[in-house]
Amino acid sequence: MNQDHIALAECAANGDADARLTVNQMAHPMIRYQTQSFCKRFCKENRALFICTLDDAWASASKGTDLCEWGNGSYGWMLDDLTKPQRLHRFEGREGAGLNHYFYAIANSQPFYERWKDWRFGRKVHVPTYIQTLNPKAAQLFLALRASDPLPLISQKIGESLEKTETLCHQMIALLTQKNRLHLLNPEKTISLTTEECKQEGPEDEIAQEKDLPFFDESPESREEKQKIRKAWARLTTLEQYILEALLIEEQDASDILAALKKLKLVIKKGVHPEKTNRQQLYYFKRKSLAKLADFMEKA
Repeated sequence: MNQDHIALAECAANGDADARLTVNQMAHPMIRYQTQSFCKRFCKENRALFICTLDDAWASASKGTDLCEWGNGSYGWMLDDLTKPQRLHRFEGREGAGLNHYFYAIANSQPFYERWKDWRFGRKVHVPTYIQTLNPKAAQLFLALRASDPLPLISQKIGESLEKTETLCHQMIALLTQKNRLHLLNPEKTISLTTEECKQEGPEDEIAQEKDLPFFDESPESREEKQKIRKAWARLTTLEQYILEALLIEEQDASDILAALKKLKLVIKKGVHPEKTNRQQLYYFKRKSLAKLADFMEKA
């Protein structure tokens, strides 16, 4: 199967229509799953304004409303990213990895998620709220560090002395390290481990490469744990998933989440109107959702 997949990837990369169709079909399940996951994470008020093309039960908009463009757009972006010729040419099937393993590893990588966010938000890089509160110039500093600008240039950009700029840089890096988010400063290009050398994908080398690690390198226990989490996660309600993602994964500020609940008229405590919902009730809802998730995992 391994050699068959290598030949298939090469044919698809060279433009063979039948091979391309087969490769697209192999990538479809992963793209479908990740599109729903990513899109719902940042859907926010869109579900109240448009009809979702990914999940009929997700949208709360009335019939006759326009279809949301983000679902199909996201699917197209992921299909292009996973199956573009440059990526298929890099596939070598090492250690018995098939194309489906290859797609799985890429689609579950942090660089893939960051590239998707760059596309989703018009190639704007998200600056975490906790970074922005460090200093009025923190957002500029964050973007400059991500672009690997030299310290004197950063100092000039933010209009601060070299000494103060260096201090701010150290504070920011320390905070990101503390929150285990130092990878946010990585530029888009990383190293591919499926080739002997790092190869450029274009003359301007703008297209990111990521560490294409086949998922079977995980221990069986780790893989089983992830499967349990996915199954348990799917049993949570959409609202529970949204609250946990917003608070724990995206680290959004509670006030922003409360504002979204109010705007979408979502109730997290029976008998309490969204406008009356407070932080204490939000955090209690989070704790209940986590306990529910843990219970589902134990029974999985």
